Amino acid sequence: MKTIFSTLILILFVTFGNMQNAVSQTSETQNYVVLTKKVPQLKPILLAARSLAKEDGQNFGNFEIIFCGKNIGDLTNAENLKPHIEAAEAIGANIIACGFSLKKFQVDVSKLPKEIKVVDNGILHNLHLQKKGYLSLEL
Repeated sequence: MKTIFSTLILILFVTFGNMQNAVSQTSETQNYVVLTKKVPQLKPILLAARSLAKEDGQNFGNFEIIFCGKNIGDLTNAENLKPHIEAAEAIGANIIACGFSLKKFQVDVSKLPKEIKVVDNGILHNLHLQKKGYLSLEL
């Protein structure tokens, strides 16, 4: 009898503890960061951002897309990026370039569209955002 009562109490604590967690998570601002290496991934990333903005409603916070790696030079193709930049602006997403990758692969920063922000180290920036509670995905 004692075991049944103890088990019942444990189940109640776990159940109500999880309910409290669910309530607190839904009332917080949801921030997201995606680390990517390829421009063609922008379209599905932005589609996901749009869906999350709709799902989260007023709790949708920041959405950061960080580019790192050898294909970072693709960010200088303004014509190719224009629809992605417009889509990002429409939902409030930020496109960020990794300064470390820009230097390593000798990409001229002045050729980046003005809407793209540059950070010193994209991976470190991602980790800092995770420490602040951002949900993170690497593609």
